[in-house]
Amino acid sequence: MEAQQISSKAAAVGFDWENPDQVLEKLDEELEELGRARASGSRSELENEIGDLLFVLVNLARFLKVDPEQALRRTNAKFRKRFAHVESHAKLPGSSIEEMEALWQEAKARDD
Repeated sequence: MEAQQISSKAAAVGFDWENPDQVLEKLDEELEELGRARASGSRSELENEIGDLLFVLVNLARFLKVDPEQALRRTNAKFRKRFAHVESHAKLPGSSIEEMEALWQEAKARDD
């Protein structure tokens, strides 16, 4: 993942946070900026802020020694499995979000 390579290179020369809590603070800051971008309605600003959020999350993964690409792959697989349960038990389209959420929670309980 390019973001991981870029942030590792910067960290190697000391341009880095000191601990994961600082990365989480940056994440909060970026979420606030995303909120402002949403209010502005600018697609360009939204894209920039989503990119910033993703970049910070990659840095957080680096601090926590988690491969962000692998983490996302696992989450995608988990989502596909749970959503398949929803699809097979719900009337789609047509089911309410509450019905679908209940089915989602059923699938989630099976995973735990």
